[in-house]
Amino acid sequence: MSKTLEEINQLYPDVLREIGNVGAGNATTAIANMLNLRVNMGVPRVEFMPVERIGTAIGAEDSIIVGIMLGVEGDVDGSMMFLMDLPSAHHLVNQLMMRDPDYNEEFNDMDLSAIKEIGNIIAGAYLSALAGMTNLTILPTVPYVAIDMAASILSVPAIEFGMVGDNALLIETEMSDELGINGYYILMPEGDSYEKILRALGLPMD
Repeated sequence: MSKTLEEINQLYPDVLREIGNVGAGNATTAIANMLNLRVNMGVPRVEFMPVERIGTAIGAEDSIIVGIMLGVEGDVDGSMMFLMDLPSAHHLVNQLMMRDPDYNEEFNDMDLSAIKEIGNIIAGAYLSALAGMTNLTILPTVPYVAIDMAASILSVPAIEFGMVGDNALLIETEMSDELGINGYYILMPEGDSYEKILRALGLPMD
């Protein structure tokens, strides 16, 4: 592949924005239906970048976040993450568990199961949208949940899923009902899956 990440970001901003709008839009709709809430989505920021830049792109590496991680298989191999800050995670879990919105205790096993279910729905909706755009078969594996510093969580894909790719698609979006939910979708394709996705989207790589 001859084009650099910088060239792809500069030459095809509309295509990348569409990936973010459709993928994040599907996931936001899925969350809204799950929680029976009206949830609006801000305009996503979408960028291909080297994996090692993700840490600085999402904020302070020592901040505690919730990471929902899973493998991606089918025509595309790799891993995917959905990251959110603790207030966002508590808000989603409290809504799902029908608790007081101000409940802020440490997550128990039932809460973690709820977060995993949220991850299933988010990942399934996002990957279904990407599969529809590319006509590729893209399937999620069982999610894994971690609550830790951002730097630690971002090191997990290489360990848990054997991720060997160098590049990632980062989608930053804000979902809002009465409380904004800040989230990041990160898709990390392995091997030739990165180029396969771009070509399927009609982006000439030569």
